[in-house]
Amino acid sequence: MTTAQKQDVVELLLDQHNQIKQLFSRVGSEPQGPQKRELFEDLVRLLAVHESAEEEVVHPIAKRKIESGEQVVQNRRKEEDQAKRELAELYDMGVDHPEFNTKLAKLSNAVLQHANREETEEFQSLRQNLSQEQLTRMAGAVRAAEKTAPTRPHPNSGESAPANMLTGPPLAIFDRARDAVRDWREKQGDR
Repeated sequence: MTTAQKQDVVELLLDQHNQIKQLFSRVGSEPQGPQKRELFEDLVRLLAVHESAEEEVVHPIAKRKIESGEQVVQNRRKEEDQAKRELAELYDMGVDHPEFNTKLAKLSNAVLQHANREETEEFQSLRQNLSQEQLTRMAGAVRAAEKTAPTRPHPNSGESAPANMLTGPPLAIFDRARDAVRDWREKQGDR
């Protein structure tokens, strides 16, 4: 077993939260240009995939297994929906827009507060209420969900596990095709 396979869902999601924090910091401090765009695209991909997998795997279990799970998950989904909308707006705006850094800072603050609430209200309770084996299996399910998740925010696609399972794979194929074309164009210097 590799280290990643031994990692439980809480460890996996905490690692991703740390990556998200680092990417927000790097994007915010990078001057305008191709490097900033590339970092932002990495951030967009990570946030989209991460949230989709949480909605499919983590939130449904949390709703059933943690105290006040229904309310906790409902609150996190509202935050995620708002963040998706703001991220989609930033994506459409582009890193060279004069308001980009201001809106990025606002989104960063909201996402980091959201992550903190997940860590304290959801992840700690999952650790207390599930066995280590269950948490490790959940990490595998999250990784599988991430492989079929969209790589861009789709605020109108739904916020539930069934909605993500229904719309996620077709959107992921579309997103990944767009990503491949964009990457090819960048290598050709056509951007």
